[in-house]
Amino acid sequence: MNKFNPTPLFPTYVELTEFNLSSYPQLSMFLDKQPIWMKQHWVWARDYLLFIGRNKSEHTYMRFRNDIEKFLLWIFMIDKQPADVLRKPDILRYIDFCVSPPVKWISGRLHDRFLLSNGYFSSNLEWKPFRLTPPKFDKARIVDPKKYKPSLQTLESTFVALSSFYRHLIDEDICFGNPVQLAKRDCKHLIKDSQVKTISRLSELQWQYLLNTAVELANDNSVYERNLFIIATMKTLFLRLAELSEREHWTPLMSHFWEDEDSNWWFKAYGKGKRIRDITVPLGYLPLLKRYREWRGLSPLPSRGEQIVLLEKIRGRGGLTSRHISRLVQQVFDAAYQKMKSEKGVDAAKKLNEAASHYLRHTGASMEIERGRPLKDLSEDLGHSNSSTTDSVYVQVERKKRASSGKNRKVE
Repeated sequence: MNKFNPTPLFPTYVELTEFNLSSYPQLSMFLDKQPIWMKQHWVWARDYLLFIGRNKSEHTYMRFRNDIEKFLLWIFMIDKQPADVLRKPDILRYIDFCVSPPVKWISGRLHDRFLLSNGYFSSNLEWKPFRLTPPKFDKARIVDPKKYKPSLQTLESTFVALSSFYRHLIDEDICFGNPVQLAKRDCKHLIKDSQVKTISRLSELQWQYLLNTAVELANDNSVYERNLFIIATMKTLFLRLAELSEREHWTPLMSHFWEDEDSNWWFKAYGKGKRIRDITVPLGYLPLLKRYREWRGLSPLPSRGEQIVLLEKIRGRGGLTSRHISRLVQQVFDAAYQKMKSEKGVDAAKKLNEAASHYLRHTGASMEIERGRPLKDLSEDLGHSNSSTTDSVYVQVERKKRASSGKNRKVE
């Protein structure tokens, strides 16, 4: 291997928990060629990522794995200095590298890290540490790796992952300081943004097109009842994709809808940080829940202790994965975009073509803010540990007033 041919270092979380290096011949060969201290770095990172996957989530594992993997490959193949001797200038050099990596380290599409064949995991030669992909609405576009430029959010995530990794090394008495925090303070690539913040949401009209399209699809073909239920539930209950999906220690059930002694309905969600929260369920949502349950052949509303999977596979057993749910959401987005484009034009429908599942949570929360719902109540439903998070992410009312007051300024 030379510096222009990086190799993947870590598989999925589940595969890492069952990891046997002998089953990964190319990775084993790569590590065998490295000095002993580099092999030890790989062990440090493996233990750290197992900790993240075990104590956070598989999603957090994947996000941190991407950054730690890049960092180790830079150490192994470019810098060749141990992590425990790196200082602030070294971390800043690494960030410079991330801003402008070698073209051969950049891929134009997502590739699996390892390919299973005859009981062995071979390293995928198509995989690269950095990825530049076309926008969702223009998948046919051919991307030019030379135009790769990480966003501020990507760089922020890199600092978060590296700082977390160093804190772990400090806790394990491997390092005696965290150079990442000092480097972040002086990083020339991080620009403080005090400008107008926007979030990924739909307008009132775009949301109505999406919901109406989901209803029409379900009316025409009952197989789309799941799509309708997912769309309405994610927007109305402000759910993340993972909060509707089956995970290792949690499967959403019908009984997670429950009624208290005052006839208020709630939904129990398992969210970020392995925290369970109860979300208020509005009365206007109940007819959609009843409709979905009727399609499933169930009573109108759930009963306490009902151990029925909320989103059941049509074929097979168990609940739906995040990827499957995402596909069902996308089907409705695509249909709604075509409908709105034909009736209102491309510009009006553009956001539906760009949108992904997380737009539903953001749309629901933004609309609640605009109708004047107390911030603290909404923050509880969203699962934010601090209402200031809700305020900074979703409040756009004042921005709209500011835009309105400035719209009629005169040039002369």
